[in-house]
Amino acid sequence: QVQLVESGGGLVQPGGSLRLSCAASGSILRYNTMGWYRQAPGNERELVATITTVGSTNYADSVKGRFTISRDNAKNTVYLQMNSLRPEDTAVYYCNLNQVIYSYWGQGTQVTVSS
Repeated sequence: QVQLVESGGGLVQPGGSLRLSCAASGSILRYNTMGWYRQAPGNERELVATITTVGSTNYADSVKGRFTISRDNAKNTVYLQMNSLRPEDTAVYYCNLNQVIYSYWGQGTQVTVSS
């Protein structure tokens, strides 16, 4: 079993920045993919960014150039640096870890971009 604990959400003004963190614990394999997804009210959950153990990244077009995903393998922690935030980035952000055929989710952290 794997547990994911997110932190770093909150309220920020348009144009501001936030950094999300997600710490994984439990039965974590050497190779996995960690990432962030988000879900706004009335919308489906969507990919934000993912990163593999070896550092390969993938971003949604809507966040390219504004968000940066990174990870610390020694700490089993993934980060999401979010810059130039827009009101449309408002959502609950979920951490995800995929390994083999298993997918694990955090409880989510709210990000609200508003003036």
